[in-house]
Amino acid sequence: MRHVRAFGLVGLAAFALAAVAYAQSTPPATASTGHDPNAYAELDKTHWGDAKAGAAKAGACAACHGLDGNSTANPALYPRIAGQSERYIAKQLALFKSGLRTDGNAALMIPYANALSPQDMRDLGAYFQTQHSGAGVADDSAIASGPYAGKKLYQVGEQLYRQGDRSRGIVACTACHGPDGAGNPGPAYPHIGGQQSWYAEMRLNEYRGGQAALKDDKLWGLMALETKNLSDEEIKGLSTYLQGLHNRADQASPADVAAAKQAAATATPTPSATPQPSKAN
Repeated sequence: MRHVRAFGLVGLAAFALAAVAYAQSTPPATASTGHDPNAYAELDKTHWGDAKAGAAKAGACAACHGLDGNSTANPALYPRIAGQSERYIAKQLALFKSGLRTDGNAALMIPYANALSPQDMRDLGAYFQTQHSGAGVADDSAIASGPYAGKKLYQVGEQLYRQGDRSRGIVACTACHGPDGAGNPGPAYPHIGGQQSWYAEMRLNEYRGGQAALKDDKLWGLMALETKNLSDEEIKGLSTYLQGLHNRADQASPADVAAAKQAAATATPTPSATPQPSKAN
């Protein structure tokens, strides 16, 4: 089950985040520091990421994206990366380091990405993939005029996300990103459920603009095709719908899950009554 959440699930210790932010105010210097035009191609030489190794390398990320990737420092500036797939994160970091991605907040990311080796990128991706993604609030304000008059803004996005628009050749987003926005780590379709609306809107506009970082980037081309006929209002609707989208099970805390499992394990079915022979009159 999935629905639009009314509030986020992030609950990190403020003092820990402040300490990390102070300690990681500048990118760490390593032997691999520096722009590398071959960084993207070098990912092919790596092996699967190690989440434990990634956790040890994630300190610099925490200052902006939060200890668990849920962007508590400034959610209006840094996107969620918790629950994102390993391959997608590694690819974006490599694009930053290679100079192929310069959009949005790339200027903030490039110094950090330059300090990473290709395997570091895989390890960080593996770590954040294991983290629990939160979600935000979807905009339910009513649309006053236009083709969607009377609908709530998030409902415009919900309709496109779940059904697409056959008349315009727009495929439902669920086909690649899943019903709760969890994505598909195989072809590296990203996790988008719970993403901040400002970031989703920015990326959708970039796709619609057709400015690909890689000339042969099939995934970018696919998104450019899907977004080229979207209106500004539809992009805003999709973005706010994604901000609230999450799997309903994500609302349960680890303690809630443990308690439910314990209750299920100890529960005993009520024995059915044994039929008694009727007495002769």
